[in-house]
Formats: sequence, structure tokens, C-alpha cells
Amino acid sequence: MPSIVRNHGPHNKILLSALLLALFGWVPLASAAVAVPMDSTGPYRTVSHPENAPSGVDAGVGPSEWTHAYANPAHNAAFPVPDDAPEWIRNGVSWLFPEARAWPLANPPFGSKTYGAAEASVTQTQFYGNALGPSVVDGVVYAESDDMFAYAVNAKTGKLIWRASPVGNNLMGNPLVIGNTVYLSAGSVAFNFANVLRYAHNPSASARGLNVSFNGIYALNRSNGKLLWYFATPGETMATPAYDNNTLFIADGAGNAFGINATTGKQVWKTHVGGMDNMSSVTAYRHNIYFAMAIKPYLYCLNESNGHIVWKGTIPGASNTGIGDVSPAAADGVVVLDATTKPQANKKAMFSNVIRAFDAKTGAVLWTRNMGSGGKIPAFKGGVPMIHNNIVYVGNPVASTYQAYELKTGKLLWTWHVPTKVAAGAGRSAPTYYKGLLYITTGQYIYVVNPATGKELHQHHIGGQFGIESPVIVGGTVYLTNSWDWIMAIPLKTISHGS
Repeated sequence: MPSIVRNHGPHNKILLSALLLALFGWVPLASAAVAVPMDSTGPYRTVSHPENAPSGVDAGVGPSEWTHAYANPAHNAAFPVPDDAPEWIRNGVSWLFPEARAWPLANPPFGSKTYGAAEASVTQTQFYGNALGPSVVDGVVYAESDDMFAYAVNAKTGKLIWRASPVGNNLMGNPLVIGNTVYLSAGSVAFNFANVLRYAHNPSASARGLNVSFNGIYALNRSNGKLLWYFATPGETMATPAYDNNTLFIADGAGNAFGINATTGKQVWKTHVGGMDNMSSVTAYRHNIYFAMAIKPYLYCLNESNGHIVWKGTIPGASNTGIGDVSPAAADGVVVLDATTKPQANKKAMFSNVIRAFDAKTGAVLWTRNMGSGGKIPAFKGGVPMIHNNIVYVGNPVASTYQAYELKTGKLLWTWHVPTKVAAGAGRSAPTYYKGLLYITTGQYIYVVNPATGKELHQHHIGGQFGIESPVIVGGTVYLTNSWDWIMAIPLKTISHGS
């Protein structure tokens, strides 16, 4: 694990001419001589409160780095703490942190009277709230929000350490935290009219996020949120990059995959595979990377070192949008992905979710299962799979269920039906396995489920809306973000009492 650097020298200013060059490719931000005039009182300025940072033993709570969406290739964001850890993290803390566009948790989504509850909740997630859960590293909770800000919050107190908005674009990922750097991915769900026309004439020529905003990877100083460098991509990078061997890996909405030097921000390699990566975060596993593209729907395996395509696979009948929304999980030599499929013949209102397991090295199909059917939901996402102890736990938003499968054989172990209806579909987020229990955020609740039987043990109402935000568990605390633009900490015993 890399060491955490606590003391830093003066930081480079954000420079005008470098920014202009950066629109057309990477350049170091310290290479020019004219500083950008910044309004120190402006609403998008970087705000820093170093006095709120953790110190002493509190600064060592939780993992020392965050390298993937959902923490790791298996997508299980669970971190036990030692018996001599600080009392507050062992017993759990409780706080609510309102982000820039926080909406009351008890309220229906903004615009629900105009769009309807289903469409309004998706819109609120994609433009105001948090799309993914937080990252927790060394006593600090980091979060990206579609309100265009990234946040660093004290994990014990819930107080703001810094807030930064490096670009006027949505931030939908998990912040990666490596050494003294926080990495953000920026990209919008939007198409401009020119891209709609491109898609109508030639889908492979269109790109999500192209000419909509400034897409790419932004590296910030971990201590104060100041911008270090920026790597531009033509298509959106809504998804989260992965980190391995001092390299960042990302796929974009223009059909490209990139390897980027994590220290300098310089391109190591670029591979054009076609299609669009929507919310399919990259998984780095055993010297290869895995991600899914929409239009046409494929799962790709690329060599980490040079970006060469090792293999590609698909899911039978996958909808053009669905497969590019799901982040593949990898463990024990297996990669798992699911996707919403096209409407069934003569049943235009019915959609299925299909899950498939691939051999991580060769791409050979190990098994395929139909997870069940349901009505059309907005944003054709599948469920984000999580792997623990040779079992895949995965949700199905069209049927509002969660299921468990044996990783190697595909044997269905159980199905749990989410008890509360969700207009936009329940079952998108990856569950979290911690000390013999399964924690699931969906709808307005966090549920506790027996991972062996699928029996619901407890539910805790939170409000707002959870989409693909998964719980992060550190010791006795569950850390969450919410589509209503909140970061929160809840004691584990509050959620799982009696279970």
C-alpha cells in the first residue's frame, strides 16, 4: 500500500494557457505563466477547512486507499477494524451532511408532478444527487455528486474538510484515493442535438457527452482539493476509473479506453473499441481490465499494459443501453455481468434481466441465467453484481428482486423480493457483505438480509432515493450517499439491531 503524504509544499496555480491546451489533450497545468483570475467568493470556488481533518489515530481509520468503484474488483465495500481501533468507529457514529443541492429526505423527487415519480427520481440522481456511494480512506469520506462538486468530510464528525468543483460537469463516480491524490471522473448523461442526429444516421458515429461539457479525469490534492492535472476525453466519463500499477484505466462515451499515468496524467495507451461506456466502471483484475459498452453491447477485456483487446463477449438479447450501465465484478478467475434485455416477442411491456459469467482469462462463457421479467423502467440499468466467498449477489431492477448464484456453476440459491415498490425499479446497487450479513440499499431503505437464505432480517427507513449507491461499512458505521444529495453515517447497530 502506498504511504500517505501528510505535508506538502506550495501548489501550482491553475493556468489559463495550459487550460486552453488541455481542451485538446493533456498538458501539465504548471507549464504556463498567466494565472487564471478566480473569484475567491464565487459559488464554485474550492473551499478548504483543514482544521476539520482527522488527526492521530482517527486519521488511520478504514482502508488506506480506494482503487475501484465499490472499493475493489469484487464490489464488496466492507472493512472490519481491529479491536484497538477508536471507540467511535467500533460502536458507530451518526451524522448527516447536506451537499450543495440537498433535497429533504422526506420529500418526493423535485419535478415529480411534471415528470412523474419514476422519471423525476432518475433525473434528480443524474443532475443533482449522488450516483454512486462514497469512498472512505484514512478517516475521511470522499464523495462525487452530480451537483458538480466533490467533497471530503471527516468520517467521525461529518464536518467538511474541502469541497471542489474542478469543471462544470456532473461527477457520478466513486472518488479514487491513492497516496496524496484524489481522482474524479466527469461526464454527463446528455446528448446534444448533433449527436442525436449522428445516432439516427449511424449509431457507431455518435458519442455521449461529446460537445456537451469537458469530460475526463481530474486529479486533486487530497489535503485541500486543489486541481493538480486534467486528462481530457472526447466522450463522457460518468463511470469510475480503476487503478493498478500506477496507472488509471477509464472508458468513455465515445468508444475509447485509456491507460493514464496516475502521477503525471499523461496517456500511456488508447484503444478505440466503439460504442459508449455509460456507467460501467472499469475493473482491473489479474493484469487485465474489464468494462462494458453500449451500442453495440459488449463486455471487453483489455491488456493493462498496452490496451490490446484480449477478448470480448456479450449477453444474449442485451438492450443497446443496458449492458453499458453495469460494472462487471471479478473474483476467483470469473467475471460476472448482467443487463436488461430487449422486450420479449409479443410482450412489448415486458423486459428481462440476464446474468452471464465469463472465464476472466479466455472469455469463455461459464453460465447464463434469466433473472426474471418485469415492466419497463427508466434508465435500462441492470443490477451491479457483488462477489463474496464464491457467491454472486445481484439485483434485478425490472423485477425488483435480489438473487444469489454460485459463482462457478450459476446455481440459483435464493430470490428475495424487495418489499417496497420503487417507481424507477428496485435492485440496482451492489449489496455489501459484512460479518455474516448482507446490507442492501434500494428505494428509501437499507435492508439486512441473511446471505445464506435470502430471508429479510431487518429494514431501516432513510428516505430520499437509492439507485446504484451501495453501502460502505467500516467497523461499526455504514457510510452512504443518496440521490437526494446527502452524505450520511449511520451506526451499524441502528440498522441491524435484532438481526
